[in-house]
Amino acid sequence: MNKNLNPLNWTKKQQIIGGAVAIALIGGVTTGIVANANHQAEVRKIEQLKKDKVEKAKVRAEKAKQLEKSNEADSKKLLDIAEKTPTDKNIKLAEDSILKVKNAEVKKAFDNQVVGIKNRVKLENEAKTAVSNYQKDAMNQNKYKTAQQAISKLTSSYSKGLKDSLNKQLATSKKQADDATKAQQTKSVSDSKEKTADTNKQQSGSTEATNGNSNNANVASNTQSTANNDVASGSNSYGGGSQNNYSQGGSNTSQNNTNSGSSNQGQGNSGQNNSNSNTNTNTDGNGSNTNNNGSNGGNNNNNQPQTRYVGWVSVDGVRRYSQTFNTLGEAQSYVDATVNSAEVINLGFEHSIRYGVEPA
Repeated sequence: MNKNLNPLNWTKKQQIIGGAVAIALIGGVTTGIVANANHQAEVRKIEQLKKDKVEKAKVRAEKAKQLEKSNEADSKKLLDIAEKTPTDKNIKLAEDSILKVKNAEVKKAFDNQVVGIKNRVKLENEAKTAVSNYQKDAMNQNKYKTAQQAISKLTSSYSKGLKDSLNKQLATSKKQADDATKAQQTKSVSDSKEKTADTNKQQSGSTEATNGNSNNANVASNTQSTANNDVASGSNSYGGGSQNNYSQGGSNTSQNNTNSGSSNQGQGNSGQNNSNSNTNTNTDGNGSNTNNNGSNGGNNNNNQPQTRYVGWVSVDGVRRYSQTFNTLGEAQSYVDATVNSAEVINLGFEHSIRYGVEPA
């Protein structure tokens, strides 16, 4: 070994220089080690930051996911409320909640549900209006058909209760209208029978009067003929006579007598609805005389003018229903049927109804 390389053989100066070199070498190595350690630490720090960032992103995503679920749940809940109770307020709350939903597909489904609720409400309102219009005019078959069609459009399960209720109301009003129609028809038949009976009774009375007048005329004619025969038999020989009695038309003609000798004077008789004509012909040696005794017409009785009656029903002071009848009973029955009809009953809820019967 070279003695110069042995530090023990170095001079003091060499030892100082060698120590400095050694220290420098040691420092450089140390510095390199420290720098490497710092680099490793920085790398680890960056990786940790990346991990932290990823974790935070996961946390944010989870929170967003949870919030989305919460918003969807809130919207669904409010939509259910709007379906069951579709007021303007409930529908507005549901629409506002849907705005918070981020999922496009879910949002579209919720929006379509709101549109369905609004359409259902529209159909329900139309059905209600149609039934109400029919109840106010239950005799109108067109309004009845319109109400039926409107109710048939209520296909949603949420409309079932309303649909059942409207069908029940419609059936009730229809029955009232049918009952009123039947009652009116029955009344018309009864009135017709009553009118026919009155007519027959009047005709029967007229026939009896005519027959009675004819009998009276025949009695008068027979009496006159007897008187003429009595006069002729006093001084004349009865040459022959013919007697013709006619009852048809209320006209009677006494017999024609031909007497020889004295003169006979005819006598005119008058009776109700009777016409009597006596013709006596007397023949003697000096000539022939003919006496025509007058024809007297009886009295003709004409029926007095018949009183007619008006049955009326007014709404708020205006006569809306009225009809003229031959009898008081017919007019009163018409008023009763009209007042008890479904239409007038419904009008009575909001209007003043008055009615009566008076001579036409």
